Amino acid sequence: MKPVFLIISQVYVPDPAAVGQYLADAAAEMARRGYRTIVYTSCNGYEDSATVYPRREVIDGVEVRRLPFSSFGKGSVKVRLIAQIIFLLQAMFRGMFIPGLKGLMVSTSPPACGIGGAIVSLVRRVPVKFWVMDLNPDQLVVMKVVGPKSFAVRLFDLFNLAILKRASEIVVLDRFMADRVQRKAEVAHKLQVLPPWPQEGIVQSIPHDSNPFRQKHVLPGKFVLMYSGNHTPANPLTTLLAAAQRLQGHPRLQVMCIGGGQGKKEVADCIAAGASHIVSLPYQPLDQIKYSLSAADVHVVAMGDNMVGIVHPCKVYGAMAAARPMLLLGPAQCHISDLIEQHKLGWRVSHGDVDGAERVLRTMLDTPAEELQVMGQRAAAVVAGGLNKNHLLGQFCDVLQRGLPAPPSPARRPGLQAAAPGA
Repeated sequence: MKPVFLIISQVYVPDPAAVGQYLADAAAEMARRGYRTIVYTSCNGYEDSATVYPRREVIDGVEVRRLPFSSFGKGSVKVRLIAQIIFLLQAMFRGMFIPGLKGLMVSTSPPACGIGGAIVSLVRRVPVKFWVMDLNPDQLVVMKVVGPKSFAVRLFDLFNLAILKRASEIVVLDRFMADRVQRKAEVAHKLQVLPPWPQEGIVQSIPHDSNPFRQKHVLPGKFVLMYSGNHTPANPLTTLLAAAQRLQGHPRLQVMCIGGGQGKKEVADCIAAGASHIVSLPYQPLDQIKYSLSAADVHVVAMGDNMVGIVHPCKVYGAMAAARPMLLLGPAQCHISDLIEQHKLGWRVSHGDVDGAERVLRTMLDTPAEELQVMGQRAAAVVAGGLNKNHLLGQFCDVLQRGLPAPPSPARRPGLQAAAPGA
């Protein structure tokens, strides 16, 4: 019988949330390596709870089991918390009794998923891998949703300590996140820093003149500055929108905001105030992402000043895979700044510097298309090098497989690279 590897996550494909897409890649690779891979996830959409997915199905060799009453939308923190608790209780109970379990992985969706993984690991006496996609309660504290010394924060920190101690391997996304995690617990001996990979199978570079999405939504001759993804207080666009409003009369500028989240209200307010050059669109289906991302001339990646080491905007890799330059709206010290400065991939503007943002927008508009294309090609070359999916997914799944019993007939996909010893 194949050893069972369990993944617990509130979101999973075809839900468009990025964490679900990354987990699907890892799950499919573990299944391909010979493990019976099972995913417990929600049967309702994360962004739109009215979306209902099949309760059971097999996707890329992965057995997906969706649990009821696990998502009620994002209307309030209380509603989201209730759904997360119901989901975790169901997933934990099922994990206690699943036959043949040899290991499991939890991420940070929902944020308290770690404690569920720690409990299942302890009861079943199997290793648990912890993939830190963002840090809570840190994010809630800096967003002033809860006080730093509140009971909820202290309880959450105890949950974090439990999974950090119990996990056999911990994967974080950048060096800043590694520093924050190590301030919570001494875990350097089992901590891996691996960035997420670009969705190369989904994202491609499509020329403007053969891009149906651009032909549908963009007038000829326009310069498209695009933000695509979740609009949240952790990724504020206030400075950019203010600068864009100053350029409302510019004949070429079009700002396109794609996705959902609380921050979309700010975009809608700008449009209602007369900013006709700002366009708001919902999340695009996965099979349309290559067209929507390629419709941009420059992509915006935003990170709040106090979010360094807490969140890791993965949209930067989509922009790079689409061979587009980037505008970082955020601090000088973060993983996105590292990429932009090291490889000369775009520009950076600080939050609150509306004058600076306006200057950068005018500079981008005056930059020849050939120069933008060269910057985009540099970004794509970085992805083709050490940041490609083949390499990073191989390293990540080597971490997941470490310490697990070997499957009956392990086979490595040709070209999938293993992590170097000690990596």
